[in-house]
Amino acid sequence: MVGANASQRLLTSNPVIETSRLVKVFKEGDIRAVDGLDLRISSGEIYALIGANGSGKSTVINLLTGCLFPTSGSIRVLGLPIPEKRRVAASHIGVAPQEYALYSDLTVEQNIWFFANLYEMKKQEFESRLDELLGILRLGEKRKTAVYNLSGGMKRRVSIACALVHSPKIVFFDEATVGIDPVLRAFFWDYFHSLAAAGLTIVLTSHVMDEAERADRIGLMRAGKIIEEGTPHDIKSRYSASSIEEVFLKLSEGRVSDG
Repeated sequence: MVGANASQRLLTSNPVIETSRLVKVFKEGDIRAVDGLDLRISSGEIYALIGANGSGKSTVINLLTGCLFPTSGSIRVLGLPIPEKRRVAASHIGVAPQEYALYSDLTVEQNIWFFANLYEMKKQEFESRLDELLGILRLGEKRKTAVYNLSGGMKRRVSIACALVHSPKIVFFDEATVGIDPVLRAFFWDYFHSLAAAGLTIVLTSHVMDEAERADRIGLMRAGKIIEEGTPHDIKSRYSASSIEEVFLKLSEGRVSDG
């Protein structure tokens, strides 16, 4: 169930992610991918950026993680200015990108160890964490299997394990549940909520509107802007809508996405 006190938590805790008037312009065609974005995301919150393909969601993730530099505006992650302190922040951040960042000829265990090495985890610490993640994500029987032999859903689980192996404070999931079956999607969301309950901040993107129903708060994006923000319940109430998809359609006013 979505956290009912998400709005109150924002009022009582300092943000772990904060942006002010964030802008990203790609010079090719003068594309304004992010346009004046203001975000405040608190510790232990599940925040979903929802919108059609091409709305700027992935660009926001790349800016927050320091993979892209902003054209203007400011970013602070865990109190650190980004991109200036991106290397310091990186040790406390996990990322599961939309495209699998896995080595297909390596086994599940070897892929996760590769990412653990990037975070300079000790072998004993890694082995304990690996057993925990393989159990939770139901990958134990596949630990010695090469990634190219896995299904899409299994690869997604491995990608999530790689993002979580170093016990980050914030994790970014870019289209984490795209292309997986409803049962696995429900399993992921149960897991995400258990992580958030333990204090992990989760920022995820999706173009699947019903994903928003399970987040604490959502930011509905279009053309690089957040056009609506709040808890799913509050947003649906404001628009007398039965679903977030219905809200999106009302806000779009019949526009067809370029994505």
